[in-house]
Order: sequence, then C-alpha cells, then structure tokens
Amino acid sequence: EGNMWVKWLRRIGVYDQAVESREETSKYTDLMPDGRARKWTWVMDAKSVITSPSPQAPIRHGKGPLVITGLAWSGHGKITQVDVSLDGGVNWQTARLSGDVKSKALTRFHLDIDWDGSELLLQSRAVDETGYVQPTKDALRAIRGRNNVYHNNGIQTWWVRADGEVENVEVA
Repeated sequence: EGNMWVKWLRRIGVYDQAVESREETSKYTDLMPDGRARKWTWVMDAKSVITSPSPQAPIRHGKGPLVITGLAWSGHGKITQVDVSLDGGVNWQTARLSGDVKSKALTRFHLDIDWDGSELLLQSRAVDETGYVQPTKDALRAIRGRNNVYHNNGIQTWWVRADGEVENVEVA
C-alpha cells in the first residue's frame, strides 16, 4: 500500500503488534455489513483491469483486429490465469499472459479478437496461484458490504460503444 510507507518522521518506534494510528485505522479498515470492522487489510486479493480499450484508450481504428490488454496482480502470489468476457460476464475466454510471471507482481495479459463494431461489455477476472478467483462486484458486496473501499477487487466493466468510445459501467 503506497501511502502506508510515506512517513513524516519525528520519532521511530518498534512494536510487536499493529499500531492503531490515524491512517491505518481510517484508511485500512473495512466496515462489514454486520457492523464489525475488518482491520489491517493490507494484502490485495487477485485483481485485474483492462487497460485497452478503456476510457483513456478508445478504439480509433474501427472494425477489425483488436488486442484487448490489461494488468492483473495478487498480493497472495502469482497470477495463473486471466479470463476476458466480451458480453458482461456471460461467456469467458482465457487470455494469454506475457513476460515472466512473478509472485505479487503486475502481469500483463492479452486477448486477440476480430471486432465487428458491435457494442461490448468488457470484463477481466484474475485467478492466482492459491486458486482465488476475482469476484464480481455483487459477490464482493455480499461478503464485505458496500463500505469496502480500499480493497475493492471486484470485476470492472467497460462498455465499448459502436463508435469505439469506452465508458465505465456496472453490470448487475
């Protein structure tokens, strides 16, 4: 967690347990549906996101060959598989992983398709070496409630319009 390691030092202390400081308790505590606090959630479960096409990288070339690319990672080990859906999670295709896949590191994935210009609901889901599968947002909310902000690893959906523009949407 990036901001966990930014410190403005006045003194240094070494402790044998977690310290209930302002940033750790306000930023790394998830309120569960039953009112209990899930504290010290520093490890991110498997997560993936499609980086192209995306709102920042729409499809400009029109119909034809398209490489869907993205990144996946897990705080529990190596990414072993990434699946991509073109229809909002109804059907899935296995993407190829590139490079040397390392534990707890970003892993690039690719899926080649022939885009016919129709609308798409793009999603990706990562699987790590523990067998954990990235959940849908609804499945994640059922477990952790709606206040799970800092470790939201639910599946992200991009709506690709027929003109190639891309928007962030949520699919139920």
